[in-house]
Amino acid sequence: MPISGGWRKAVGKTNTVITINPTILQEKKHESAYGLWTLVILNSAIFIFFAFSFTKPQTKTDWRSFGAFSAFIIALFTEMYGFPLTIYFLSGWLAEKYPGIDFLSHENGHLLHTLFGFEGNPHFDPLHIASNVLIILGFFLLASAWSVLHKAQQTRSLATTGWYARCRHPQYIAFILIMFGFLLQWPTILTVIMFPVLVVVYVRLAKREERMALKEFGDDYRRYMEVTPAWIPKFNVDKTVSN
Repeated sequence: MPISGGWRKAVGKTNTVITINPTILQEKKHESAYGLWTLVILNSAIFIFFAFSFTKPQTKTDWRSFGAFSAFIIALFTEMYGFPLTIYFLSGWLAEKYPGIDFLSHENGHLLHTLFGFEGNPHFDPLHIASNVLIILGFFLLASAWSVLHKAQQTRSLATTGWYARCRHPQYIAFILIMFGFLLQWPTILTVIMFPVLVVVYVRLAKREERMALKEFGDDYRRYMEVTPAWIPKFNVDKTVSN
């Protein structure tokens, strides 16, 4: 009996024919690429802990912004190491558009690497490098802004130095940078939907904080608003103000 269609057979002593589909073998080979829930929990915990240590949420608004960021991180790592929902959802289109590429291999989970036609290790393509820069910059901004905000909260005064001399909401900008960095590295349907929603949430939280600051600090905060942009940092700040 001839072997066809990519199937192999093995004939035992009893002439029993055993057929093995190499596609199944390929799936078994990459079975460990996902379902790694320990890595989901570990990576989520590390990044959430970093964010918590830099922000130390105290008010309800703090907890809301931190909770929104945490939800994004959990959704991200769930697909990165747990269950690749996006790849399964797009499997038909991906198989037709990119035949021969095994998207259940973890390296091919970097979808933008394939969609933009990059070759080689996805960890060294321009998008991944930009992703790392944005994530590191975001955490640096988060830490730098928190130190200024914490001192202001302790003395019940306005935070107007450091990054708060350059923009009014550096912590929210930091969260947005980190999330966008992760999107460049590992986009998923869920996180792509979550990202603009969370940006809107942060904008609303920022406006709410400003209303509260106006009630508490009055004209002092109005003057601060007049000279300090909300979202796009200015860099021509007097050193005596930014220190």
